[in-house]
Amino acid sequence: MNIRLPDGSTKELADGATARDLAGSISPRLAKDALAVEINGEAKDLSEPLHDNDSVAIITFDSRKGKALFWHSSSHIMAQAVQELFPAARVAIGPAIETGFYYDFDIENPFSPDDLQKIEKKCYEIIRNKYPIERISLSRDEAIAYYRQRNETYKIELINELEGRISVYRQDGWQDVCRGPHIPNTGCVKAIKLLSVAGAYWRGDEKNKMLQRIYGISFPKKSMLDEYLRLVEEAKKRDHRKLGKELDLFSFHTEGAGFPFWHPKGMMLYNTILDYCRAEHIAAGYEEIKTPILLDEELWRKSGHWDKYRDNMYFTEIDEVMHAVKPMNCPGGLLVYNSSAHSYREFPIKICEFGLVHRHEKAGVLHGLFRVRNFTQDDAHIFCLPEQIEEQIGEVISFIMKIYRVFGFDDYKIELSTRPEQYIGSIAMWDKAENALRSVLKQMDINYQLNPGDGAFYGPKIDFHIKDCLKRTWQCGTVQLDFSMPERFELEYTAADGSKQRPVMIHRALLGSMERFIGILLEHCAGSLPLWLSPVQTAVVPVSDRFAEYADSVYRKIQSAGIRVELDDRSEKVGYKIRSAEVRKIPFMVIVGEKEEQSGTVAVRIHGEGDTGSMPLDDFMKKIKTDEADKK
Repeated sequence: MNIRLPDGSTKELADGATARDLAGSISPRLAKDALAVEINGEAKDLSEPLHDNDSVAIITFDSRKGKALFWHSSSHIMAQAVQELFPAARVAIGPAIETGFYYDFDIENPFSPDDLQKIEKKCYEIIRNKYPIERISLSRDEAIAYYRQRNETYKIELINELEGRISVYRQDGWQDVCRGPHIPNTGCVKAIKLLSVAGAYWRGDEKNKMLQRIYGISFPKKSMLDEYLRLVEEAKKRDHRKLGKELDLFSFHTEGAGFPFWHPKGMMLYNTILDYCRAEHIAAGYEEIKTPILLDEELWRKSGHWDKYRDNMYFTEIDEVMHAVKPMNCPGGLLVYNSSAHSYREFPIKICEFGLVHRHEKAGVLHGLFRVRNFTQDDAHIFCLPEQIEEQIGEVISFIMKIYRVFGFDDYKIELSTRPEQYIGSIAMWDKAENALRSVLKQMDINYQLNPGDGAFYGPKIDFHIKDCLKRTWQCGTVQLDFSMPERFELEYTAADGSKQRPVMIHRALLGSMERFIGILLEHCAGSLPLWLSPVQTAVVPVSDRFAEYADSVYRKIQSAGIRVELDDRSEKVGYKIRSAEVRKIPFMVIVGEKEEQSGTVAVRIHGEGDTGSMPLDDFMKKIKTDEADKK
């Protein structure tokens, strides 16, 4: 039989061959690294038999799908270890997450740090034994009888929600309800680390029982775990919440949980980014709008956000009419478009909005600036003619790439997300939109990953995932093609022949959320912001009180040049003041003493580098302004 491979080639195999046989026929290394297989777009175990003309891709740990199933299998290993050590523990669910896995357990006493060490040791014992992980199929009655005998009430609840035969994976007699696929045996895991324990309500509902959730990470090589743990420690040092406090940028308070309070220096950073983005938008032909935070509830029903987001929206009553605090800016932009008639000659119409939105996130998921309840999106909506779609999508992609280069994010990956399970609009509309996005990516020769079923509810999208210096990825920029909203809001324009036609709508954001992007940026550069973004660009430090007058004159000249400057005229030793400026990560310091006063110069120090010598003050200011303009 002939098997089709991802590169377009074919491989001839004997009838009855499995995916494992295919991997071995390609190369010994692939046979060793293979974890599972994708057959005609569906993930399967390596033991799955192949058929003539199947389209097959081998899944390894290097891929996103490979990591997900590897970590899912690791959660099974951990759950087996827990139940061997704590037989009374009942298992709930154990999925892979973006950074590893977790499993929830119903156990009388919370797990202690010593318990985690014992469980981890047991995990390694299971790994060393290389137990085969095998899929078996049970009838509903068989599955329920098995778990009823073991008092596994959570598994029984899950089984009762499934249809048909029940897929179960077994290793060394321990088994779990799971659709799979999984790694071939427990020995594929070479390194595992249990990271923490937290409380978690069954199914995320606080009305249900609180369970114990153990988080973990695993890898096919010990060196990969060592590197991961090193990066975790580095990430702790770079935690934006810690940096925000040290640099006096922002704070959080119990009086407004999940709502950031921006301090003066934080607002300087915030507004510098905002001003730059606003200028770039204007230069690219966008016009800025501002829409209300509160809008009639009916608007959100009409837009479709009611069905998708109402559990995460805030509501209030005005004049006996229910209003919602906007979770997104799109409907406001649609109303602005509809406020006047449009001709085909106007297109494309580009409107941008740096709009404040609110979403009711649960307290347990709030995390500094990364997960907040109010944030500003750098939104824009492009209304265009059908024949302008690909050109406009291409321009947006180039725009995003330009902005990321300025902020130092040159490493990113691009994903194309297609129609989700819950969507609005016709399948024909979706197919047309998805094909348009694919076409643009192909024309621009952009490598991308397909992310099936993860599109927005109103259209497919292209997402940008930037990679920071700790090799973490963050989804920021997005481009979404939408035929549905213009239909729902009955958008129109007058075509060349005088007929009324529907425009196409492109939703897009470059940074995503201002708050989240600032958090990412702070951790990426460990708080040492580039000169053009630093809230304080220069500190003037007199070596003693004798030179306070000259220091003050230097400070005033620098300030009048439009440079963000501070004067440290405290009665402290110069070494103390220099260390203080270093801790606050101020890019430049100018030290002034007797020599500088007599010569009309300043001694320049650069953060992290030290003394660079003296220069005339005018030359120093010129350098600062040049570096700032170049956004070094």
